[in-house]
Amino acid sequence: MDMNESVVVGIDVSKDRLDVALHPSGEHFAVSNDHAGLEELIARLGASRPTIVGLEATGGYEMLAVGSLSAAGFGVVVVNPAQVRAFANALGRRAKTDPIDAAVIAAFLVATKPAIRPLRDAETQTLSELIARRRQIVQMVVAEENRLRMALAKQAQKSIKRLLTALRRELENLDADLDSHIRKSPVWRVRETLLTSVPGVGPTTARTLLAELPELGNLDRRQIASLAGLAPWTRQSGKWKGKSFIGGGRGKVRAVLFMAALVASRYNPDLKAFRDRLVAAGKPKIVATVATMRKLLTILNAIIRDGRPWQNA
Repeated sequence: MDMNESVVVGIDVSKDRLDVALHPSGEHFAVSNDHAGLEELIARLGASRPTIVGLEATGGYEMLAVGSLSAAGFGVVVVNPAQVRAFANALGRRAKTDPIDAAVIAAFLVATKPAIRPLRDAETQTLSELIARRRQIVQMVVAEENRLRMALAKQAQKSIKRLLTALRRELENLDADLDSHIRKSPVWRVRETLLTSVPGVGPTTARTLLAELPELGNLDRRQIASLAGLAPWTRQSGKWKGKSFIGGGRGKVRAVLFMAALVASRYNPDLKAFRDRLVAAGKPKIVATVATMRKLLTILNAIIRDGRPWQNA
């Protein structure tokens, strides 16, 4: 269906309000970002029969709307705010108000025609939140350990040590919750076992991939690399060609793959040889590491696709 002719909806999300714009009619309205407002929104959109509804990722404020609209049968996508802002700049729309932002999101959807992917189910969402909470606790532990090294007063040291004890206990509880959550799903148990069969991939990496990259095993290597933000893109104009970069995609996935690639570069014979060849060929170490991340993701994608554990070459 041609998106220029069908109804496309852009929604600008804030904590308390949803600003809605319809393309091509130009109609716009606002509802509250709560259950009552969403009931009104669903009723109003029902008559328009939109092809796609797009919302910006806003740190969680969009989740209630995304879930409600999807449950009501609408095709929903969550778009990257940076890409939408770059699109607005390209159009010369410097003004920024909620109704304008909603209209820009709708125009962005028409121009880019993003694929509508199925939402993560409730179990996957829970796993994602547990993983995110574990990451936060680990960051707090590291911060307190750094403060302990700097503290001189005994009273301050005692306070930090008490907090560290509580944080480490909470980390143990979260790990137990994650284990319990994984055990509930036979599919996840099998997938975690497959992923951790690769030297360099531990439970944290495997669980993050299960939660944040549920498409693993269902896409080809280029698509999965793009989804994770590991597909290189190059700045080029005429005969001038700049350096290649990676970016966008799912930052949490990239973060765990970076650590996994560092470990694999030491303990996984195949990936170590791969990285060493790149470095020997003159590639900067960070470039070799990113290439190792991409190769590792390709391997993990194939392992989940084929249902076969890692085997040394």
